[in-house]
Amino acid sequence: MGIVEEFLDLKDETDADLLAMQVGDFYEFFAADARTVADVLDLQVSEKSAHGSSYPMAGVPVDDLTPYVATLVERGYRVAIADQVEDGADDIEREITRIATPGTFVDVTGADTRYLAAVVRGDAWGLAFVDVTTGQFHVADAETETDVLTELHRFSPEEVLPGPELRSDDDFLGALRERADATLTLHEASAFAPGKAAHSVREQFGDGALDSLGVDSDSPAARAAGAAIDYVAATDAGVLASLTRLQPYRADDHVELDATTQRNLELTATMGGDGDGSLFATLDHTVSAAGGRRLQAWLTRPLRDRAELARRQAAVGALADAPLARDALRDVLGDVYDLERLASRAAGGRADATDLLRIRETLAALPEAADALESDPDLADSPVTEVLDGVDREAAAGVRAELDAALADDPPKTLREGGLLREGYDDELDELLQEAREHEEWLDGLATREKDRLGITHLQVDRNKTDGYYIQVGKSETDAVPEAYREVKSLKNSTRYTTEELEERERRILRVEEERGDLEYELFDDLREWVGGHAEALQRVGRALAELDALASLAEHAAANRWVSPDLVDGDDLAIEGGRHPVVEQTTEFVPNDARFGEGRRFLVVTGPNMSGKSTYMRQVALIVLLAQVGSYVPADSARIGLVDGIYTRVGALDELAQGRSTFMVEMQELSRILHAATERSLVILDEVGRGTATYDGISIAWAATEYLHNEVRAKTLFATHYHELTALADHLADVANVHVAAEERDGDVTFLRTVRDGATDRSYGVHVADLAGVPDPVVDRSREVLDRLREEKAVEARGSASEPVQAVFDLDSGEFDAGSASEPAAEAESAADGGEATELDPEAREVLDNLRDVDVDETPPVELLSRVQEWQRRLEE
Repeated sequence: MGIVEEFLDLKDETDADLLAMQVGDFYEFFAADARTVADVLDLQVSEKSAHGSSYPMAGVPVDDLTPYVATLVERGYRVAIADQVEDGADDIEREITRIATPGTFVDVTGADTRYLAAVVRGDAWGLAFVDVTTGQFHVADAETETDVLTELHRFSPEEVLPGPELRSDDDFLGALRERADATLTLHEASAFAPGKAAHSVREQFGDGALDSLGVDSDSPAARAAGAAIDYVAATDAGVLASLTRLQPYRADDHVELDATTQRNLELTATMGGDGDGSLFATLDHTVSAAGGRRLQAWLTRPLRDRAELARRQAAVGALADAPLARDALRDVLGDVYDLERLASRAAGGRADATDLLRIRETLAALPEAADALESDPDLADSPVTEVLDGVDREAAAGVRAELDAALADDPPKTLREGGLLREGYDDELDELLQEAREHEEWLDGLATREKDRLGITHLQVDRNKTDGYYIQVGKSETDAVPEAYREVKSLKNSTRYTTEELEERERRILRVEEERGDLEYELFDDLREWVGGHAEALQRVGRALAELDALASLAEHAAANRWVSPDLVDGDDLAIEGGRHPVVEQTTEFVPNDARFGEGRRFLVVTGPNMSGKSTYMRQVALIVLLAQVGSYVPADSARIGLVDGIYTRVGALDELAQGRSTFMVEMQELSRILHAATERSLVILDEVGRGTATYDGISIAWAATEYLHNEVRAKTLFATHYHELTALADHLADVANVHVAAEERDGDVTFLRTVRDGATDRSYGVHVADLAGVPDPVVDRSREVLDRLREEKAVEARGSASEPVQAVFDLDSGEFDAGSASEPAAEAESAADGGEATELDPEAREVLDNLRDVDVDETPPVELLSRVQEWQRRLEE
């Protein structure tokens, strides 16, 4: 069978997008696959002839396959790898040994998690999240589709396996594509069947695994877990060995952070999509890849377990108070490798000698880390040392000792050429090494012996792949070579020779090298399998070192930025003194502010000028609460925080017209989510509600939402608004209070004080902001004139290109001018405003004007004034 024909047959066997087939020292791609990889990987395309046809061909060296496949996988391709296998005959056969997919690719280099997710819908929802690179395996239940999408956003999987019942649900798949930038793969439906799925879970984790987690064997969660295991096995069965622990993941263990909130609070990326400027980037002082991954997981999955939070908090405090020991610990952790991933590679049979060497070096850091913690008495008595309690130090020391005894100090990258293992590790290998040394000594002395025997000065012994071992003699002395020398190659200035003795020695050397390479590979494979058998113990060490790194990072930041330990309580308190925004304070001289919730203050209406800092203030409150439930110190002078079950935010929205949703629709959907999901134990942040529609509609929605949150949900709420009418609710709803961000105005100049004070404000200073933004002076000046007219309830002139202005009344409800002929309506309006008679008006209109004259605008509450205006408008329209 020809190469191309074999490639095409193998391609038909797999549903992978691409096939890489080993052909000697290269992995080759043919036909359409060749053109695809050439475009993605920038490879040269050649042609291969077969059966009278010509096929595109592109290839990569065997030793360089991994980075190329990694690039393809990053682009979302599923790549099947076909390796050459021994069949006991002279023919070379090939078979597909694994499929690299976005969610199951082990050979990754980045620090981020790479989850595979499976989703099942039954009576409820079931989720499974698997990171084959670290062995993490979580199963979870969910009540609603929204909860599912939230968890998918939180875990951010690379690949998602939707269950059979979801594959025709276009709405769900559309939402999934929108929320998760993941490859969707339709794995065979039978893997999701309850019986097969439960069997897969039991085979992987033991008969009692599901029972121990309280998961029914036919539940959606079990079906999702089983399907994920089956998919991992189908793509690369060896990877299953790295999956050693099944963990439950329950929403009630963690603070609810929906996708919108994670984006609005900029936990891992800014609103613009950049990592820099996010909360994670600000707090990340970790010195290892695994430590950074752990810290990011903590920030996106805050806890509700007060005892665990207290343990973390105490550990952070102890490390913050022990700078010398903390520095020593971080120095040690800076030299460790990603042990969770290395253990998974070993368990999956993927680890090379460098990987095992890194495992050895990381295990050597374990006692050094313990010594660093014990170097400070206060630190030694703190919860920090408990991090290492779950580590089997005896097993870790045993693995390290075995690797010390086995591995050479500088092993080669290739596994079949020898040089991997130390002398003394294996008796049979030692015999081969001794024989190889004898041959080497014989060769080392050959040139000297021949020079002395023949009297030739320019003679040397060397070896290359083309000529093998040879004796090279300069041209000027070739007449002195004996008849036993047989010429191999003539060069410009010398001639190469061989002898029967040298050829015999070469055969013996090649035999020893081949036997040594085969034996070392066999021994290394056994060693790797033995190390992989300790994957769970190694993963525990890796997780412990990662946790120490994450705790030290939080401590480093707390110590450098004067953060304090929050007082965590089970009640409903929330009192922050001198709070600061953890990110903004890094780049500006920040003005601290208090936040106080309690009796009569569960719902704070936040007013104040544009650009004065309302959004920053509300976000900082949310981030301080979040950090407290991470176990971190917080940016404040003091903080007393009752644990929340969720943080919900609605902070602006981008138009999503491509998905058929306008800004206002997105705003209303986010509001709907909050009103349905938030509870009395939640924290809600609303930055404007109802601004995307007409004024009265917007006020009505904001008003009703405020009443509902106050009366029904009762969540602690911060609500920033420019609808100053809402401030009147503080006089009517028991738990609503007003706060405002202060501004100072002198001689027309406005200064934003960034200070939050009790009480409401009635100014937004939008025209001032327009001036700051560089809006042309004529526009700003005219804006001030119009604003003054509106405040005085006078008619506004619409200035056109004509020389005479057109006076008109602007109807705020309709957003339109109600203009007359130019002069008569203006005169009539002025006459009415001045109390004169307007004979053209009917009695009803005249009565409205009389009522208007009697109103004291400065003394009438805004809500009552708005109500009267609506009534007058209704009467005039009738």
